[in-house]
Amino acid sequence: MARFIISLVTAALLATGIALPAAAELRLVMFEEKGCTYCEMWDRQIAPIYPKTPEGRAAPLQRVDVNATVPADLRLESRPRFTPTFVLVRDGVELGRVEGYPGEAFFWGLLGMMLTERAGVSLTPAQEQKIAADG
Repeated sequence: MARFIISLVTAALLATGIALPAAAELRLVMFEEKGCTYCEMWDRQIAPIYPKTPEGRAAPLQRVDVNATVPADLRLESRPRFTPTFVLVRDGVELGRVEGYPGEAFFWGLLGMMLTERAGVSLTPAQEQKIAADG
């Protein structure tokens, strides 16, 4: 019954033109450049599995050339200078960053801390299953 009522309310709001708030978009932006040894290492060790992980589902990857103009939809605290630089953003606003690639184990730990502490994402087993089911 509750689902039916929620569906009716949602339909009524949409019919009147009142928009429901969109879910906040979380992304991990990787600033890279051609010839970057550490970018290539990340590509070999992490890139193939990243989209399949809870972290990758929570914050999909966007790649940006560090020498290109920063996309207009990103509001960064400062322009990345090192490659790779991983910037966690919510709705385009920087929440935190990791400069450099410290290796696979450190990368996952630092990303997990950023997701938890800066974005409020809890990667508990239950949430991991929900993220996997939604993906």
